[in-house]
Amino acid sequence: MAAQNSKISSGQIIFSVVWIVLLPVLLLVLAGDWFWIQGWFFNIWYIVLGFSTVIYLYFKDPELLLERLRKPGTGGEKGWDKYWLFIFLILFMIWFVIMPLDAKRYLWTINFPLWLEVIGGILLLIGFYFTFRALADNPYASAEVRIQKDRKQQVVSTGVYGFVRHPMYLGGITYLIGAPLLLGSKYGLLLGILMGIFIVVRIIGEEKALIGELEGYEDYKKKVKYRLIPFVW
Repeated sequence: MAAQNSKISSGQIIFSVVWIVLLPVLLLVLAGDWFWIQGWFFNIWYIVLGFSTVIYLYFKDPELLLERLRKPGTGGEKGWDKYWLFIFLILFMIWFVIMPLDAKRYLWTINFPLWLEVIGGILLLIGFYFTFRALADNPYASAEVRIQKDRKQQVVSTGVYGFVRHPMYLGGITYLIGAPLLLGSKYGLLLGILMGIFIVVRIIGEEKALIGELEGYEDYKKKVKYRLIPFVW
C-alpha cells in the first residue's frame, strides 16, 4: 500500500487541501460575516466531506484518488465530457459565489423560512452519505466519463450501486439543492436546479458509453432499474 501511496504527489495533496479549505473561507468573505451560523454549518459539512474522502481514499484506495485527481483530457475521456466539465465548473463557481451574496451580504432573499433551512441541512447529510459511499463502494468512480480499460474497469452493483445506478450524482444533486436551502438563497437554489438538470444530461451520455463499452452493464441495468431516483427515473 505504501508503494501505491507514493504515486500520489505532494502537489496533488496540497491542491486537494487548498481546494477544501479555500472555498469555505471564500464563502464567509463573500458573506461579509464571519459569525454566519448557516455558513459555518455548510463549511463544516464541506470540510468534513472533503477531508474524510481524501483521507479515506489515500489509505484505502489510492488508485481511485489518483484517478479522481487526473488532469481532465489525459485519460481518454469522451470528447463531449471535456466541455461538460468546463461548463459545470463555471456554473459551480457562480453557484458558490451567489449564495453568500444573496443570502447574507445583499439580502436579495429575505424571510427565508426556518423549516426550509432544516430541510436543506437534512439534504446535505443525505448528499454526504451517497457521495462518500459511492466512492467507498466503487473503485472506478472517476470524475471523468471514460471507460477505464487501463484499470480493468468492471461493473459495480453492490452497496449504494444496488440502490440506483448513479448514487454519486444523486448525492451531488442533493447537496446542490440542500446548500442553498440551508443558507437561504433562492438564486442559489435556481442554479442548483439548473446544475441538477445538467447532471441528468451527463448521465444520459455516460450511460450510452457504459452500455456500449463496459461488459456487463446491460445486465446491471436489468438488476438496478433506476438511474437516479427509485420509481421515478
